[in-house]
Amino acid sequence: MTEPTAYELAQVNLGRLKAPLDSPQLKDFVDSLDPVNADADDADGFVWRLQGEGGDDATDVPVFGDSWLIINMSVWRDTDALTAYMYQGRHREMLARRREWFERVQEAMVALWWVPPGHRPTVAEAESRVLHLRTHGPTPYAFTLRTQFPPQGAEPLIGEVPEGLGCAL
Repeated sequence: MTEPTAYELAQVNLGRLKAPLDSPQLKDFVDSLDPVNADADDADGFVWRLQGEGGDDATDVPVFGDSWLIINMSVWRDTDALTAYMYQGRHREMLARRREWFERVQEAMVALWWVPPGHRPTVAEAESRVLHLRTHGPTPYAFTLRTQFPPQGAEPLIGEVPEGLGCAL
């Protein structure tokens, strides 16, 4: 039996849509949401994910007051569990196609941070972490897979992200 950890990993990933969700351009993306979310729910180390009023995904959850942004937010056991899910199967396939559906954005759209077990981050909390990362770069308050911090915020750990795959959709 594994010992419970003192922290879990929260992640937020924002995407700026290229077209409305009901457009033909985004059909493959929208059709993939339920299966990819089911894969996450079943993944080793998955704890929780944000869901919207309209169903299983969070495409109807407002973020930064921008109707062209969508949010994906979840909590995982640790960075290893998150990356194992991100870079395999259907999710990896969606990452490979992200430029079809999402605008390229120069500012940070992904942030990670540690939360106590049982904590469920809010959209306001996620917005704060993303803004902090944009302003200050990776810190223990908000970091990336490339520059990680342990739960107590000691020296950063430089992570390996597979070639050609970024962290943002």
